[in-house]
Amino acid sequence: MAVELSIRSDQGGLCNGKMTWFVVLSCMMAAMGGVIFGYDIGITGGVTSMEPFLEKFFPKVYRKMKEDTEISNYCKFDSQLLTSFTSSMYVAGFIASFFASSITKAFGRKPSILLGGAAFLAGAALGGAAFNVYMLIFGRVLLGVGVGFANQAVPLYLSEMAPPRYRGAINNGFQFSIGIGALSANLINYGTEKIKGGWGWRISLALAAVPATILTLGAVFLPETPNSLIQLTDDTERAKLMLQRVRGTEDVQAELDDLIKASSISKTVEHPFKKIIKRKYRPQLVMAIAIPFFQQVTGINVIAFYAPILFRTIGLGESASLMSSVVTGIVGTGSTFISMLVVDKLGRRALFIFGGVQMLVSQIMVGGIMAAQLGDHGGIGEGYAYVVLILICIYVAGFGWSWGPLGWLVPSEIFPLEIRSAGQSIVVAVSFLFTFIVAQTFLAMLCHFKSGIFFSLGAGL
Repeated sequence: MAVELSIRSDQGGLCNGKMTWFVVLSCMMAAMGGVIFGYDIGITGGVTSMEPFLEKFFPKVYRKMKEDTEISNYCKFDSQLLTSFTSSMYVAGFIASFFASSITKAFGRKPSILLGGAAFLAGAALGGAAFNVYMLIFGRVLLGVGVGFANQAVPLYLSEMAPPRYRGAINNGFQFSIGIGALSANLINYGTEKIKGGWGWRISLALAAVPATILTLGAVFLPETPNSLIQLTDDTERAKLMLQRVRGTEDVQAELDDLIKASSISKTVEHPFKKIIKRKYRPQLVMAIAIPFFQQVTGINVIAFYAPILFRTIGLGESASLMSSVVTGIVGTGSTFISMLVVDKLGRRALFIFGGVQMLVSQIMVGGIMAAQLGDHGGIGEGYAYVVLILICIYVAGFGWSWGPLGWLVPSEIFPLEIRSAGQSIVVAVSFLFTFIVAQTFLAMLCHFKSGIFFSLGAGL
């Protein structure tokens, strides 16, 4: 099989190595790129459900929610401007990912991570200080540039630094970091919503600067991966010393020879995006498009972005909705940690199938309850509201140990070095493109399809 061969050929098949503290600390720092992504996902859904935020930047939505008694429960938050606040980041990330590919290939993984952290830091500052919607959305664009660079470089960095036998667990740490970021954001939203004076949303948005600062400063001290050192310089001795340090053993010659061979092939490729569409790389190209596509059409980002709005739609209050998002964040993070422990034992395919079935069943049940219990006006019973919360937690758990981490892990494993940066850019670009589509259309689809939206998302599974 072509894909399996490509994985082995540039990773040394039977290379020696163990988990070292050097690798652990380097990967923990790089994985902050996942934390900034997760923090933004979590913070966005929270602040868009806060009444002072809506009143300041989206007054039409606020008036519909507070004053319009005729409007359907499903349509209270339907606003293209509101969805643009969420989705604008992903348009920027989509475009940035292609620039990130060239920078990652030409200068290494470390500069892309550094640029991603710096851009995200600037976006966080603008968001926290915003006084009109244009400033707010421009800040989102900078956040998108940061995430575009980080998501392109970090999975590659983790995959190349990790010992082969632990590669699945380490790379799943990227999704775990996303979960940590989202959970932190949910907890912060729950706290800042209670601040009197209506400015708690500013703290929520501005605190994105904390993980961005850690990533930016940490990237300065990150070592470059052995793959990049070989690809960027002819100093094989320096690369060998780094590989020995990373693997914790002197016996790295076999792996080093494989990396040098892969790098030699890579240097003959002048146009990786033209190269990747050739028949030889078609299996990798298909997976680079299909995996992030299906990852997004599962509807996970609907839950991630709009969970507080969804919980308010079914009748929970502002504070209860934010706390419900905290619960789903804990479940998602915990399930991803489980995936880190079992992915190299159970295999990728089993987790894809099991998690997909779990997500499908829970989405159908959520749609069924909402169809039966939630009309255009009024709410659903408290008991049913918490059943919906439990089902959404089951859905999030299914994603957390399957499509979430594997959507980043599998693509990072299948590309040979000569097309790796281009391939990862395609993965990130497809992910951002369909995240943008889902984020921009969900509130309108919720208004028109009502509970049927969950059956539609279930069909994607």
